[in-house]
Amino acid sequence: MRWLMHPHRRGFKMALVLVLLLGSGYLLNQAVGYVQLLTDPRSQTFLQWAQGDESARAELITEQREACPGAPFVLPADGFIGLLYGDPRGPYSQSSPHQGIDIFSDTEPGLTPVYAAYDGYVRREADWRSTLIMRVPDDPLQPGRTIWLYYTHMADRDGNDFIEEAFPPGTREMFVEQGTRLGFTGDYNGASPRTVWTHLHFSIVLDDGSGQYLNELDFANTIDPSAYLGMPLNYDCVPTAVGCAANPTCK
Repeated sequence: MRWLMHPHRRGFKMALVLVLLLGSGYLLNQAVGYVQLLTDPRSQTFLQWAQGDESARAELITEQREACPGAPFVLPADGFIGLLYGDPRGPYSQSSPHQGIDIFSDTEPGLTPVYAAYDGYVRREADWRSTLIMRVPDDPLQPGRTIWLYYTHMADRDGNDFIEEAFPPGTREMFVEQGTRLGFTGDYNGASPRTVWTHLHFSIVLDDGSGQYLNELDFANTIDPSAYLGMPLNYDCVPTAVGCAANPTCK
């Protein structure tokens, strides 16, 4: 305290103390969040999945080839719905939560099929290795609004895609019906050195009002998929595993 109150370079000292306090507060907040996530039952299912035991994994897999009662979409892939909409668990955070759902496959890359969740028009940008997006011109839950269905990670780690040949790079406005096979799940993660398990990332993206999709990486540009799939898929209101539900959205 005497060092701090000494007039020599007092401004610098106060700034240093402020930085240390802010840093300590950030680290404490991160530690609290980490402890909360470790004790979250949904994190325990991740540990169960990571063990690799066939019977343990089988308990976590959702297979839903037909739409849930009252829901317009079919689940685009079978697997463990491990990361949910709004999920803050790593690599996401409270300030930058997950924009969709991740469906993890109990297979090697290139084996678990990915299907169109709804009727729509497929687009594949020229530089997209593992990704497709589908334009749905009439949102089934909000008629008159255009939405986009985003599917990614459909390639191996080197970027060799598992997308059906019918959708080469540069594809525009190719109509497909619900249930059409689009490709297979993979573990491509772009230039990131972080490896990912074999899975499909699926999200519902808003239109910009002129027939173009908004940036899927921005959480504000996406929609909770719970009502569309008839499953409780929002992190804030899902206690454990997911499946068809009468009231899938948060109340």
